[in-house]
Amino acid sequence: MIVLGRKYKFTEFEKSRLNKKFKNQFIIKYSQRDPFEVLEELKCLLDKTKVKIIVLNTRYTVPNEVIKYLTNLQFERNIKLITIEQFMEEYLHKCYIPDDHTDLNYLQNIKPFNIFEYSIKRFTDFVGIFCLYAFTFPIMAYSRRRIKKESPGTSMFKQERVGINNKEFKCIKYRSMRLDAEVCGAQFACQNDPRVFPWGEIMRKTRIDELPQMLNVLKGDMHLIGPRPERKFWIEQFEKEIPYYNERHLVRPGITGWAQVMYPYGAGVEDAKQKLMYDLYYIKHYSIWLDIKIIYKTILVVLGKKGL
Repeated sequence: MIVLGRKYKFTEFEKSRLNKKFKNQFIIKYSQRDPFEVLEELKCLLDKTKVKIIVLNTRYTVPNEVIKYLTNLQFERNIKLITIEQFMEEYLHKCYIPDDHTDLNYLQNIKPFNIFEYSIKRFTDFVGIFCLYAFTFPIMAYSRRRIKKESPGTSMFKQERVGINNKEFKCIKYRSMRLDAEVCGAQFACQNDPRVFPWGEIMRKTRIDELPQMLNVLKGDMHLIGPRPERKFWIEQFEKEIPYYNERHLVRPGITGWAQVMYPYGAGVEDAKQKLMYDLYYIKHYSIWLDIKIIYKTILVVLGKKGL
């Protein structure tokens, strides 16, 4: 695989996935270089290495000679040419977000749920919540007692989160931190967070702390599956640095989502950007089959306690 153009920094998780499909991975920078020099470098690399795919990631004008050479590669050497946007969606199941705000390719083929899709999704919500409640009732009862034992106070709390169309709602969660956890203001949660008590750590890893949000789903604030709702404070910060961040509010948030089963735990702007790529993919490619896949992967995450 060759990436031709602007460099994209693949995460370690992405590298592990790509290594299974592409033995060799190269990047040929295109910006501020003589295009014919780039062409010679590309020819040299193709002579030495077996390449199946060339990923095009450039916003600069490409000379006809380069276009002609790349086109011939598809016929003469059966090398696939694909844009960075197509590559991300096809091989990594996420939408590409550029570092600048000039790329509007994500807006292609975006459409809201139609009446049939929304009806199916709400039906899935109610069936899923009924099954989830029946299965988790004992652990929920145990959690309430355990929370009060380890950190006296209320077992649940409500927190303002932003939902569809940027409307705020009160998200219900089991308390996993001390009562004074945010006395100094909002902070990112992190691994081995000292504010989290022992059972709270287990709840966070197994997603038990999210179970009270079943009430939010029944009320219509959330779906069972969708982008995770964030606090307005963090959203305002992310929107300043991450293109398309507001687009995740095109749909209702969920208890679990594509980003939660595809990306490991992380806190900060870069992690928020990576998760957004998966959220945007979910919005763009929504189907009942994708929801089923997310439910299956969520079960694996919970059983493996791979808290994200």
